[in-house]
Amino acid sequence: MDTQSLSPQALAPHAAAPFNATHDRVALDDVPLNRFHVKIAGLTFGAHFTEGYALGTIGYALSSLNRQIPLDAFWMGLLGSSALIGIFIGSLVFGWLSDKLGRQKIFLLSFVIITAAAFAQFYATTPAMLVGLRVLIGFGMGGDFAVGHAILAEFSPRKHRGTLLGSFSVIWTIGYVIANVLGMHYADASPDAWRWLLASAGVPAFLVLILRIGTPESPRWLLGQGRVDEALRIVRKHFGPNVTLDADAGEHFAPAGGFARLFKPDLIRRTLFNCAFFVCLVIPYFAIYTFLPSILTAIRLPEGSGADLLLNAFLVLGALLGIWLTIKLSRRSFLIGSFAVCCFSLIALAALPSSANGGMIVAFGIFTLTMSAFSNLVGVFPPECFPTEARACGVGLSIACSRLGSAVGTFLLPVGIAQIGVQMTMLALAAVLLVGMIVSIAWAPETKHLTLNQASGG
Repeated sequence: MDTQSLSPQALAPHAAAPFNATHDRVALDDVPLNRFHVKIAGLTFGAHFTEGYALGTIGYALSSLNRQIPLDAFWMGLLGSSALIGIFIGSLVFGWLSDKLGRQKIFLLSFVIITAAAFAQFYATTPAMLVGLRVLIGFGMGGDFAVGHAILAEFSPRKHRGTLLGSFSVIWTIGYVIANVLGMHYADASPDAWRWLLASAGVPAFLVLILRIGTPESPRWLLGQGRVDEALRIVRKHFGPNVTLDADAGEHFAPAGGFARLFKPDLIRRTLFNCAFFVCLVIPYFAIYTFLPSILTAIRLPEGSGADLLLNAFLVLGALLGIWLTIKLSRRSFLIGSFAVCCFSLIALAALPSSANGGMIVAFGIFTLTMSAFSNLVGVFPPECFPTEARACGVGLSIACSRLGSAVGTFLLPVGIAQIGVQMTMLALAAVLLVGMIVSIAWAPETKHLTLNQASGG
């Protein structure tokens, strides 16, 4: 198809019919929020709830499993990090496939995998079998992270894009906290409690899978493939006959870029930034909260002290606070300031004497609140930084790097506490946050008020 014929002027009669006045046309980036936006957001939010829940069950399930099948530090670390390893692989594979084959297919397939593997955990008989199933769950999650962020960004109006993408973290955190609360109360209910805890993630996964059937393809992706008529039919159906894909749509036709596109001169800095800040944020997050019961005991705050419930409440409160801060603050200042607060909180936690229980709770509480709040930005920056032809690859690569880093951190954390103590381990995690702050100061772009094409440099 001749892309010169696909100029904004050529598209206008299709996009604006039956309206003739130019002022009647509205770009997809500027349409009012409607029920379809809410539906797509609900489908991606449901997925993130499931993913948070599935990852949150493992900490308390490990305590239950360890009483039935004794585990050394190696197996504890491997089971804690196995889903993260799967996310690393899945985000790369499915991110690439999503840019090549479309968003909708991966949007559905990812939850077929998650649902089947989650239920299968009930029948695991060895740690190795459970590791394999957790890797498979993570593989599906990696696909969903890559395509879910991309598809919601490509449907969302810019006025609400930050709120919708940032809300991923809130829903993920709610799922994670619910899993923790259930683990606190039921991990000791029976010798097989760990089976029920892990397999219960299959219930929300199955519901999301059923509700995703019939989801349309992203019109931005279709436009990038030159499939203009299909793209316009979806836009008309869900947003109205006067809505265009972009005011400058004709300038953005391009073949799928793949991973090589991410390292072209115009994108390489953004690629490195998204990978680096994401890694530095999630290493402390997953390392600490995967083994929260063990860490609380190590700093002399046992589970019965109520500190675990308080910190889980702070996770939810912080995620909600993060939405408000995403709206009020610039992307850069929110990111840089949050790295600084979390870094100093962990330094304080390491420096406080073991007898200062109150100070430790305050330091850990500030860390938890801030970490949860600016975790919202992991759903915002990557999809805003990459053009449509490479968006899923860009999001996928960012997620893959982050999960590889967090898998290594989660695997090493119990070994680190055993070998060098909790204080030095906290200082090492603070150093990771310091690196994230430096990278953000040097490379973080400001994308808050731009259209999706402007934000991504498209």
